[in-house]
Amino acid sequence: MLIDSRLRSVCDARTAPDPEKQELIDQFLASLGTKGMGDLLDGACTLIFMFMKWLRLAYEENDKDVIEHVVPNLVASMRMMPGSVSPEAIPTMAGLIIAAGTGLSPNLWRKQYGYWTDEELTALEVTVFLLAEHINRLADDRDFATRLITDALASAEGA
Repeated sequence: MLIDSRLRSVCDARTAPDPEKQELIDQFLASLGTKGMGDLLDGACTLIFMFMKWLRLAYEENDKDVIEHVVPNLVASMRMMPGSVSPEAIPTMAGLIIAAGTGLSPNLWRKQYGYWTDEELTALEVTVFLLAEHINRLADDRDFATRLITDALASAEGA
């Protein structure tokens, strides 16, 4: 939900940001508490895993390596965002998507390094956003990444 909201706000950049919508998101995040924030972080890592799995399959279908085509672009994009993503968080995000791209759980990979830092939280959101945007561009459909997740959730509920 949060990533879809961010994608839509960037795609609709020609319209002014909706302060009411941002306030609702901020209130939601503030209401989560420690357990809720942990669940949100696990959810972000799950999204990274699912997005990288889809990207891996898409690139393999064209005899390309997902790591080679996704990681450099993601790192370069984050380097262009020094106000949002600290340089220290970029290697962690690269490691996270490499882990996911090779089929490892990003949640478990990250846990070996301790708690998330504040700098990594924004970088994590940016990583999920950039992966979703990459998928949308490959599919030539600005809602594809969101549908990918909602379809996966719907099929999981039906099982």
